[in-house]
Amino acid sequence: MQQFCHRPLLPTLLLLTTLVGCTATPDTAATSTSQPPANTDVRQAAISETPSPPLLSPENPDAAVQQQILEILDGLAAKGFDAAKQGVWIQSNDRLFANVRGTTPFPAASVTKIATTLAALRVFEVDRRFVTEFRTTGTLENGVLDGDLVVVGNLDPMFVWEDAIEVGNLLNQLGIDRVSGDLILAGTFYMNFEEDVAYSGELLKQGLNANLWNAEAETQYRTLPPDKPRPQLDIAGTVRVVSDPPENARLRIRHESIPVAGLLKQMNRYSNNAIAHTFAKAMGGADVVVREVLAATGVPEEEIQLINGSGLGKENQISPRTAVAMYLAINRELASRNMTVSDVVAIAGVDEGILLVRPLPRLATIKSGSLNGVSTISGGLPTRDRGVVWFAMMNGGTDTETLRSTQEALLQALESQWGAVDTLPRELATNGETSQWRSRNQSIVDN
Repeated sequence: MQQFCHRPLLPTLLLLTTLVGCTATPDTAATSTSQPPANTDVRQAAISETPSPPLLSPENPDAAVQQQILEILDGLAAKGFDAAKQGVWIQSNDRLFANVRGTTPFPAASVTKIATTLAALRVFEVDRRFVTEFRTTGTLENGVLDGDLVVVGNLDPMFVWEDAIEVGNLLNQLGIDRVSGDLILAGTFYMNFEEDVAYSGELLKQGLNANLWNAEAETQYRTLPPDKPRPQLDIAGTVRVVSDPPENARLRIRHESIPVAGLLKQMNRYSNNAIAHTFAKAMGGADVVVREVLAATGVPEEEIQLINGSGLGKENQISPRTAVAMYLAINRELASRNMTVSDVVAIAGVDEGILLVRPLPRLATIKSGSLNGVSTISGGLPTRDRGVVWFAMMNGGTDTETLRSTQEALLQALESQWGAVDTLPRELATNGETSQWRSRNQSIVDN
């Protein structure tokens, strides 16, 4: 007999927002270009699978808009910003409005996550869920499991305190109150966006037993329904990481993440580096991300170079034209599912996340990024007179606050002159079903 339960999407991401945005420190662990880990059910998209449409030529932008952008950049130059570090590309679906060094790659910061988003949509199915299995060895008698608790991870990038609490309660419901043996981890198990499996195991051991909770776990528990039990699962042994799970381990709980598209939305709303690293790792590394972007957009190879999937490090470089092309490619990838880029990227003024603190045009779909000396922003601006205006601004300079305010002022000016909209247009409309996606657990009561 099997029992199912679902966990609402809860605010651990809110707690960690200030910890996971782009910084100036490169992440060397995320630069691997090896093949994806085994047993991840990766669908490797072929280069020729989806022919990319022609790119807009960088020639002959709209004269008035081009002049407007040049004046803004001249203003930055007058304040001491290096003109060579500023790149802008603005277009509608079929018309170029502005191009200033738009085909030159610049440090992209977290706009890199748009590349990871596009690649993930090509490599994984949109509704694919990452599975974590909880198994046991030995015998169960009077609440004591005389054996080990075995966790088989498969690259779930968003297993958090709330999930550990849910799993702990389910194990209690299965009659398991104490484990005499160890907590054994096999595969790739990450918790609370920590990318070290052993440390994630220590966090899980803590999360399964309310007597061990720290202040952060207690805070997350208080976001749950008031009648939610506190799990009491004591594990006597230690945390062990193994290459393969014991063959005699019996499946007890099957935990499934929210689908890929929902994970990508969370990654982009909160600019979560760990989720981006996990996706890139699952696909085989930064080289695979680049491969899929090139296949989907048709941009020249010299317009994108990546060392990881998050944007940590100035070696991640993308041209403004490529950034815009990625948004259009994401829309094409999602069209058959009645979804748009807004289902995987944040909507300004609507979605919680890092954009809420910035005065940006409401209903624009946006991904921003920052490193020391770098500020980037890209996305789709819905307008009354020009439809969706796609933009990317890659800016460099030590005063990133001035760069950010310049970006905000330009987008507000474009919205003012081309007209704001009250509702999302078809190209940016979300699929209402995706907001209802939840992680879920399958409890195996007996075999």
